[in-house]
Amino acid sequence: MPRAGQVKGSDEERLTDRIAVGVLTSTFPPALVDEVIEASGRAEKRHRLLPARVVVYFTLAMCLWADEEYVEVARLLVGGLKSMARWRGSWRVPTSGAITQARARLGSSALKALFERVAAPVSAEGSAGSWWRGLRLVATWGTVFDLPDTEANEERFGRPGSGRGEAKGAFPQARVVALAECGTHAIIGAEIGPCTSGETTLARPLLRLLDEGMLLLVDRGFPGYELWQEAAATRSELCWRTKSNAVLPVATALADGSYLSALRPPRGNPGAPITVRVIGYTLTHPSRAEDEGPIRLITTLVDPTEAPALELAALYGERWEEESAFDELKTHQRGAGQVLRSKSPEMVIQEIYAHLLVYFAIRSLINRAAEEEQLDPDQVSFIASLRVIRRQITDQAAFSP
Repeated sequence: MPRAGQVKGSDEERLTDRIAVGVLTSTFPPALVDEVIEASGRAEKRHRLLPARVVVYFTLAMCLWADEEYVEVARLLVGGLKSMARWRGSWRVPTSGAITQARARLGSSALKALFERVAAPVSAEGSAGSWWRGLRLVATWGTVFDLPDTEANEERFGRPGSGRGEAKGAFPQARVVALAECGTHAIIGAEIGPCTSGETTLARPLLRLLDEGMLLLVDRGFPGYELWQEAAATRSELCWRTKSNAVLPVATALADGSYLSALRPPRGNPGAPITVRVIGYTLTHPSRAEDEGPIRLITTLVDPTEAPALELAALYGERWEEESAFDELKTHQRGAGQVLRSKSPEMVIQEIYAHLLVYFAIRSLINRAAEEEQLDPDQVSFIASLRVIRRQITDQAAFSP
């Protein structure tokens, strides 16, 4: 009798060796998946109905069909393979419990390692929407994911306050802070922590991904002397919105209306003042109150001839591209209002990395198609692309992994 997942044949190849995630497999080829599984110490000691590689692909598929049950996701993942002429037998669809156990065996380290291996900027130099004056535009942003209401999840990730005294929010939440390429929305780095962690705390490890060819756009929740100092040390250029009450006296007025000032260290910090350029401007928009003060940006780009104030003010709006990225991931890929599936902290982290991996793969494919047609990736529908990829996976019989 053949083992579960095998059929009779001269080569005894397992059906699970053919499981893939359709076109996304070009981003996550089996050899790479096997490599990160081996490096994370999650390779199997014996053949299983759900080998580690299959569990990785299942976890990615689970994030493509976030509203489907485990067993149905497994059927969708292998359904197209049944029509292949060489497979005369059948693969027993695992139970929900078996899938949960397989996910627990895999853990989160392999998914994290896979994300860190593939996540990188994807736009070619000079591509529409991704570059400004030879600098790649990147931005940071944070969001939270609702988690199943389990004691373990609450203990690890915390529960947000409801704003009504001692009452707490309905679900535990995990906070994610990401670094993304603005033009393509590709998330190139992410840190996961409790909802009680500040975004600044989670953003710090992401600074290692910056280089001198980038311009980092940041919202007013981040600026501070120490974080600025750490980010500037990467030699990337910075353009950050600052809080309205930040003290930034004029040191030198510049011809374009901007001026030079200094960030001063907090009390007890022996650091020296850091020269910054300040750009102030106002916006008229229905979302802004009539008495709302001007927006102020601080930047390392101190020469107004090389970085005109008007251009930087217009450019700062590109920072909202990362908010659009999280909206696509949470509203369309995961599903609006959906709570993650995972009831243990380890699998929560695994699931979040799987969502990040799927989103990165979709955005990479969109960018590749857009560049071939010399389009801005924003002109390609994420929702339509997601639907095409879902359909393609369920008809993967003609696709060789």
